[in-house]
Amino acid sequence: MPDMNLSVPVRTGRRRTSRGPWLLTMMLLSLAGLIVLHSPAKERFWPGDEARDNVPPPPPVTSLHPVVAAKMMELIQLTSKAGITILVTDGFRSSLEQDVLYEQGRTAKGQVVTNVKGGASYHNYGLAIDFALRTPKGDVIWDMKYDGNHNGKADWLEVAGIAKTLGFTWGGDWKSFKDYPHLQMDFGYSISELKRGKRPPNDASPK
Repeated sequence: MPDMNLSVPVRTGRRRTSRGPWLLTMMLLSLAGLIVLHSPAKERFWPGDEARDNVPPPPPVTSLHPVVAAKMMELIQLTSKAGITILVTDGFRSSLEQDVLYEQGRTAKGQVVTNVKGGASYHNYGLAIDFALRTPKGDVIWDMKYDGNHNGKADWLEVAGIAKTLGFTWGGDWKSFKDYPHLQMDFGYSISELKRGKRPPNDASPK
């Protein structure tokens, strides 16, 4: 019987591998990324979200900031020594009260007295007061030319000047929509920051 060579030929070179599983994995990862990017923001989860969610909101503001309240009393005393009696007509104001005031002159009777809605006034955070003058007869007036102490200076401007030495900002100095009865202490905080929950400490210094 002839001698037959039954050996199986051996392939040489690099073994070919399948790319199927690798491509499938990449496609799944890409799809997962698209789902996360296009999902509603409130449903996303990013590292650190749990830390932000655990930060408690600041307590609601219901009164004047203690520094503003103390400076208000000092203003009353200093203006009294100058022969001027002032009446604080407004201090802390809730957002609801601010909304009602905003509608005055718009959907409600009266003249426009503010350009900001609830949450956009320093009154809403206890950082502002409004004042008027009281005459010796007990009348409450908003007359900026009134000179009740007879020193040749308008009492209103004297009050504003004294307030500014105490750290208040006067609305009469604003470039637009001047608010002459308005005095505020923002302590360097913007309305945007206050809306986000930032609050000046109780021992803050006026800036």
